[in-house]
Amino acid sequence: MEQPEPSTDMGRLTIRTGVPFDDTVSIVERKGLGHPDTMADHLAEALSRAYSAFTLDRFGVILHHNFDKLALLGGASEVRYGGGRMVAPIRVLVNGRAAHRCGDEILPVGELVESTVRAFFQERLPEAVGHLDIALNVTANPSPGAVITSEEVPERSRWFAPRDTSDLRERRTLLANDTSLGTGWAPRSPFEELVRELADTFSSPGPFTKAHPWCGSDVKVMGCWDGERADLVLCVPQKSSHVMSRAAYLRNAETVRAECHRIAGLRLPGADVDIRLNARDVPSHDELYLTYTGSSIESGDEGVVGRGNRVNGLITPLRPMNMEGANGKNPVYHVGKLYNLAAERLAHRLHEETGDYAEVHLVSTTGQPLDQPGRVLVRLAARDAQIDKVQALVAEALGSFPNLTDEIVREGVCLS
Repeated sequence: MEQPEPSTDMGRLTIRTGVPFDDTVSIVERKGLGHPDTMADHLAEALSRAYSAFTLDRFGVILHHNFDKLALLGGASEVRYGGGRMVAPIRVLVNGRAAHRCGDEILPVGELVESTVRAFFQERLPEAVGHLDIALNVTANPSPGAVITSEEVPERSRWFAPRDTSDLRERRTLLANDTSLGTGWAPRSPFEELVRELADTFSSPGPFTKAHPWCGSDVKVMGCWDGERADLVLCVPQKSSHVMSRAAYLRNAETVRAECHRIAGLRLPGADVDIRLNARDVPSHDELYLTYTGSSIESGDEGVVGRGNRVNGLITPLRPMNMEGANGKNPVYHVGKLYNLAAERLAHRLHEETGDYAEVHLVSTTGQPLDQPGRVLVRLAARDAQIDKVQALVAEALGSFPNLTDEIVREGVCLS
């Protein structure tokens, strides 16, 4: 019979040591920069940062907003060897809420959103910039709880229409906006690092994509590992204007496979690695992952915030996860963003301290102080962890939120 995990309970904080940990079996997914879900995530976050920076510079505070319900609806394209074109636009549904005014000053929300969206696509998918249909569905409606009485106007009704910055409750005290969960763990295994590196090699600006301009960015990698064998399925598109024939496409695919085997040999030396690339291709019928822009968003696919990589950049169903879409949330008090990032960083600190696997869960209670989660659960593989040091690291993480907000806005912390 397994021995129970040693446990230390201190009010809201529970620390468990000697937690059994097994990373010999893994299922790992990562979506690349041009995947529609990743694009939706990153665009929502770009909008939040732009709005936050604008209001911070103008008023000295970040006004209330959330763009975390953004969606991208695919357009239509025609591709042919050596060329292609867009024939229907990509719809950008900017859904959410934002303060459109502060006192008598009207904020240029529409102009800010449009310029941010176009700059994002110029960097990510330049071929699509002239083929965007941007729909602004951003309200300033108050949160639930603004009960009207015969006395004064409820405070909540001013959160998205403040008379001045004194109407922002978070200037007095930071409270959690929701009852939610932040989760983090560390370290990543060599196989998890392999999946991440493969997706980034083919979707991010770097030596491979610079040397091979035909490589598109809508990359996805799915990997399974049983301790001895790695099965990897990759989708790596090619850009039609750089591919002149079916034979050229197939040669390029062999280049991708060779690079996969090279990287896998470095990350998992001696392991048996099976790689499948663009499994739906039927070359004899010219059914190929050939795109005009490098992303399936050009041709009917959709992207929605929260469906992509978690805050740590991976999708790992055999590890602890939660369903929060962190991107686009207000970086001041939205626990779906702050608790996930704080839990991830705390887990890495605990791993460094103990030399072994660490897992952190932060559970918020809506309306309660942001730095006082309803529950904090720390699970450590190490049996000899020093509880006082663990407590100190937890306290440090929970005191980091104002600095974390500034880092998110000013430094553009990647959340996926």
